[in-house]
Amino acid sequence: MTQIWPVDPQQPDPQILARAAAVLRGGGLVAFPTETVYGLGAAALDPAAVARIFSAKGRPAHDPLIVHLADPTDLPRVARQVPDLAWRLWERFAPGPLTLVLPKHPALPPAVTAGRDTVAVRIPAHPVALGLIRAAGVPVAAPSANRFGHTSPTTAQHVLDDLGAAVDVILDAGPTPVGVESTIVDLTQDPPVLLRPGGVPREALEEVLGRPLARATAEAEVRAPGMLPRHYAPQVPLWLFDGPRDWAREALWQTAAHLARGQGQRVAALVPHEDAARLRSLGVQVADLGPEDDLEAVARALFAGLRALEAAAPDVILARTVGEADLGLAIADRLRRAAAQILRPPAPRA
Repeated sequence: MTQIWPVDPQQPDPQILARAAAVLRGGGLVAFPTETVYGLGAAALDPAAVARIFSAKGRPAHDPLIVHLADPTDLPRVARQVPDLAWRLWERFAPGPLTLVLPKHPALPPAVTAGRDTVAVRIPAHPVALGLIRAAGVPVAAPSANRFGHTSPTTAQHVLDDLGAAVDVILDAGPTPVGVESTIVDLTQDPPVLLRPGGVPREALEEVLGRPLARATAEAEVRAPGMLPRHYAPQVPLWLFDGPRDWAREALWQTAAHLARGQGQRVAALVPHEDAARLRSLGVQVADLGPEDDLEAVARALFAGLRALEAAAPDVILARTVGEADLGLAIADRLRRAAAQILRPPAPRA
């Protein structure tokens, strides 16, 4: 039976963390909050414990895990080589929502890296996550604590809803503050490659690097989590309007009107605050993501909004992108991978 242990998000009880750390060292699974989403943790150097992660999530063996550390000085335990660029990036962004892909240490079980010679590593910023990893004294492998491919969990209840008794302990510290996963950068390639946009904006990384990041192609090898074309998806079909703001707003509105009033379907919408009232006038159930220009609020509300709409069981969920600047790129990435259908403006005529 899963045990849920409430913890203070800023000053977690050391005794609770010590008990959870003992579960990890004993081969158990502990779900814990990071600043991004809740992770499903196991001792990264314990092959049997790592295997439990894949079983609990229904995760395919070809999808690698992220290894979480409490301090950059622990990197030699999981990475064979740490380039100077990694130290520069960690000096600026760690602890924080940045994951770096590095050459892996031979001690890591092959399952952690899906048999690849690289490992994805990060240092989370959440006090509960850091405290747990320090108390455990071991690197912690931790993907998101949800069913594989489903919308990511940003609360302890989301973890319980998805994984139930497959988890030994859930540390409940309330909602996560960032709401989208970490940015992943592959430092084993030159130039470095942005594998997944996330909580650290691309622009901030490129400022430190002094040059643009390369972008992973659609055909790129899955070298890190979150690279599969279909991911983060609710069970209800999601239609995404992906284009300039004015076009996306109007196209979403027209589609909602056609489906709700013309066809009598139950329509839901995941939209910024500026769109909410107009859609509610159609009888559409709305998850309000907050002001469009407050991308931190939009990111924080994204997955919880998707889960709330999914629970209402509409026929379709409509959403739109909010640009690609700053956190907008990560938000767009999650929506595109979650979408059953992507609608874009017609190409201009020649």
